[in-house]
Amino acid sequence: MTLEREAMAKKQSTKSKIIEAAWKLFHENGYEETTIEDIIAQSGISKGTFYHYFSGKDSLLSSLSDIFDSYYEELILELDDQMNTVDKLITLCCRAHQMIGERIQLNLLSSLYSSQVVTKGDKHLLNQNRYYYKLVQQLADEGIRRGEIRSDLSVFEVAKIFSMCERAIIYDYCICEASYDLGEYTSTVIPILLEGIRAR
Repeated sequence: MTLEREAMAKKQSTKSKIIEAAWKLFHENGYEETTIEDIIAQSGISKGTFYHYFSGKDSLLSSLSDIFDSYYEELILELDDQMNTVDKLITLCCRAHQMIGERIQLNLLSSLYSSQVVTKGDKHLLNQNRYYYKLVQQLADEGIRRGEIRSDLSVFEVAKIFSMCERAIIYDYCICEASYDLGEYTSTVIPILLEGIRAR
């Protein structure tokens, strides 16, 4: 491993450590009750290191997409390669939404989504360089090549349809103030929404 790669890996590891510690504390103690000092203590880093990566507690909200991406990285390893690609997408969405419903506080999820609506700059939820988008596009390409996803749709179109459906469910969950079980509702709705991309 080159020195540059080692530095990059260390940087990513430190940032990931802070994010993991922060969201663990947000879940256990609540966002408002968690202080920067708590996060620093939990992650075992210095105050200067924290501020090297984040301007404050609020800037950690944008790291929620990193949490989602890390979970997708774990989930894809559990799926059978022989599974139909549309079913892979459905399973990924259902499992991710189950995790979100169980681990992410509604006010934080709502803040993340509302910040993406009003921001004028980069919208990290739409960042095509995220692992999430690369994975969805990879599965879309696989499905089209296997004849499991409609060939009249491009990889980009399939990925957009999937991510739009997924975001729509979470948005509804937020505006309904978590009045239903996100994992259960997604397992009912996402197969219906994605049926249209399945090859006939």
